[in-house]
Amino acid sequence: MIVIVDYGIGNLASVLNMFKKIGVKDVIISSNKEEIRTASKILLPGVGAFDKGMENLERSELIPLLNEKVLVEKTPVLGICLGMQLLTKKSEEGVKEGLGWIDAETVKFDPDPSLKLKVPNMGWAYVDVKRENKLLNSTGKNRFYFVHSYYVKCLDHQQSIATSNFGIDFTCAVNKENIYGTQFHPEKSLKFGMAVLENFSKL
Repeated sequence: MIVIVDYGIGNLASVLNMFKKIGVKDVIISSNKEEIRTASKILLPGVGAFDKGMENLERSELIPLLNEKVLVEKTPVLGICLGMQLLTKKSEEGVKEGLGWIDAETVKFDPDPSLKLKVPNMGWAYVDVKRENKLLNSTGKNRFYFVHSYYVKCLDHQQSIATSNFGIDFTCAVNKENIYGTQFHPEKSLKFGMAVLENFSKL
């Protein structure tokens, strides 16, 4: 069973609906500890501010259980957008410590003024898969939908598995063992996003 973690922030229903669209039925939205404890896979969505996300996770008292599932039991986990940023150690957006599951920090876009780019990075963009992995099983360029003002900067570059460009090349997907993250929104990315969620369901 895939559990989409409800911690009071994120577009939960659209993620669930995309799983249904690709025929993955054993998926629920839950904040219930017992349901999360029995999950075979965990999805951590998120839209909004870093500190708010961490505060909600702390308030829900889910962090110890999530650490047990992900770090000890090695349950596959996928963080989406803010959910991916929460996997990092910290963010320039706030003062809270992140989950620290990947060796990375979250930093703000500061594009060269001459490029005339408006933050946030919003819309469709190409993604380059850099390393073989089970989530993005293509070495070519795919298009995904982005909405974000901050991005993940990997301190261990081996954990960066795909990049996109917004004035600079930035990491848009990560992988460390059973831990995966995408800065883009698979649930808004049509056939490309469907393929990512289907791959995750088969991990």
